[in-house]
Amino acid sequence: MVRRPVAWVVAVVLLAEAVVIGALNWFLGVVVDRQQMSLAGLDPDVMSKSSKIGGVAFGLYFALCALVALLVAIRNRAPAGFGRVVLISVAVVHGLLGAFTLSLVGWPAFVFMVVMLGLLVLLLVTYDREDGPEQGASGGAPEAGGDPKAEGEPAGAPGVVGESHSRTDEPQDGDEEPQDSVPAQITQPVPTTL
Repeated sequence: MVRRPVAWVVAVVLLAEAVVIGALNWFLGVVVDRQQMSLAGLDPDVMSKSSKIGGVAFGLYFALCALVALLVAIRNRAPAGFGRVVLISVAVVHGLLGAFTLSLVGWPAFVFMVVMLGLLVLLLVTYDREDGPEQGASGGAPEAGGDPKAEGEPAGAPGVVGESHSRTDEPQDGDEEPQDSVPAQITQPVPTTL
């Protein structure tokens, strides 16, 4: 299985990114504060504080993403709901950062961002492919991965037109009369030419 190692690698790298991004932004805030730098007339204190706040915010965001990837690795099942949204958002962030780092930083940073994007997509796709709906739809024992409810159904049992295909005789949604205005029998069309 390739799923667990990918999830562990993604979790470790995202945690390292959280530390590096938080420390880098904090360091830049300290540099701006000590040298009293100003950009386009902005207050150096505001620039310093905003850099530190941004570093903490992005560090916590990447730490949250690392936590979700770590939970995926520990549980060995696909992320769902909020966790899936978080992993998709961090994949988008890596794609955007990869585009920016190519022009601003250089090829090594771009390659790192693209590799991380690939690992995140691989993490999301491998769990979807192996735990998809096709596996549960087949009949068989629960240990074999099939749905035990579908075990007793014949694969291709022919049915009568208009007959209900439920396992019980209980009314299902839409079984109330009249169902629709389509006639129960299909008639052949009459030829219009001689």
